[in-house]
Amino acid sequence: SLGYYINPLVNVMLGLLLLRERLSRAQSIAVTLAAAGVTFQTLQLESLPWISLALASSFGLYGFVRKTAPAPPLAGFCLETAILAPVAVLGLLWLGARGESNVPDADFGTGLLVAGSGLLTAGPLLAFASAARRLPLSTVGMLQYIAPTITFLLAVSFYDEPFTTTHAVSFGCVWAALVLSMWDSLQRGTPGTKPAAPPRWAPGPSPAGGEGES
Repeated sequence: SLGYYINPLVNVMLGLLLLRERLSRAQSIAVTLAAAGVTFQTLQLESLPWISLALASSFGLYGFVRKTAPAPPLAGFCLETAILAPVAVLGLLWLGARGESNVPDADFGTGLLVAGSGLLTAGPLLAFASAARRLPLSTVGMLQYIAPTITFLLAVSFYDEPFTTTHAVSFGCVWAALVLSMWDSLQRGTPGTKPAAPPRWAPGPSPAGGEGES
């Protein structure tokens, strides 16, 4: 969960440093609030959350690649799947050889559910890739706080997980940042921050005026 809260900050940083995006004053305050909330929760762990940092860094870099890659979302997703599919098959075969695979023992219904989970994963990834190409990466980063917030609400409302003072402080900062960021976007009548001139590796508009904006 902490990794998913750090990930949007990584996206904002990549947008500012590599894509030369700019934040408004309100959005700068929102990012600062979110960073303060995540930092406070991290400090309470009293150890380096390396799994969370690895998750945030890897998915942040994935978002940067999807934004700057010239391939359209669907073609890029197919390419990713084609590259990773052999690795996944080898992993399943290795687990099967060790007797640690549950696939052979699963009933037909479970197999369908596992296969269907791939479709449920593909949809959001395609939507993410499309959004990353159309919106500034810093805006995508702030919007990514919505998913872990929904997860939090499910944890507290349906799974009766404890809500501590640490959670109240950290989540309060994140929620305040979200409200401020959305309010600023609505006030300016735009979907988010507007990037400055894209770097040389960022995709630009196609000659025919089709999709390709950064």
